Amino acid sequence: MPMQPRERLIVALDLSSIEAAQAMVARLGDAVSFYKIGYQLAYAGGLAYVATLAGAGKRVFLDLKLHDIGHTVAQGVKSVANSGANFLTVHAYPQTMKAAADAREGNLRILAVTVLTSYDDADLAAAGYGVTVPELVAARAAQARDIGVDGVVCSAEEAVKIRGIVGTKLALVTPGIRPAGAEAGDQKRIMTPAKAIAAGADYLVVGRPIIAAADPKAAAEAIVAEISSAQS
Repeated sequence: MPMQPRERLIVALDLSSIEAAQAMVARLGDAVSFYKIGYQLAYAGGLAYVATLAGAGKRVFLDLKLHDIGHTVAQGVKSVANSGANFLTVHAYPQTMKAAADAREGNLRILAVTVLTSYDDADLAAAGYGVTVPELVAARAAQARDIGVDGVVCSAEEAVKIRGIVGTKLALVTPGIRPAGAEAGDQKRIMTPAKAIAAGADYLVVGRPIIAAADPKAAAEAIVAEISSAQS
């Protein structure tokens, strides 16, 4: 079944306390059905909040970007599978992806992070890589496809190329989404919601443009409307 526009928006709860997250979720109400919990909230009690959100009928993307020896990754994945989370990220290194894919259970889906959207070619060079961002993203997407994870996290700028590599089976989850006129912040590879959907993204991750808005619910509803328009 095709996803509804609201299902394709993932709001990043990049907040520093459970209380702040609860208040934001209450303000957003039925405008949002899918939330991301990353480091900031996870390390402030957000891991326990996963079950609360799931119990309220929300879907949860746990963005922990696991990367360690295979056994450690596998055990972490098994623990997350019992939390109620729907998505879990790992870094797109072959050993890490394989360990996570082999250990997943239940409804948990493994997403491989290709290259962070705050990186550009100069950042990769500084980190010791001898390839460009598009080249590394393409290579990691192909490995993710072959290993059998459930999706990849990439910039919407790379969505068209990655869709050609992974086909329709893997989900494309795109952070770095900014409505027209919004500040880029620390993101370097960004795109508007409509253009991201047109490029082939399945899910759009949006944080500050919603949670820092004067009216977060209105901001979320505007993005859902843009997604709906792009789908049609």
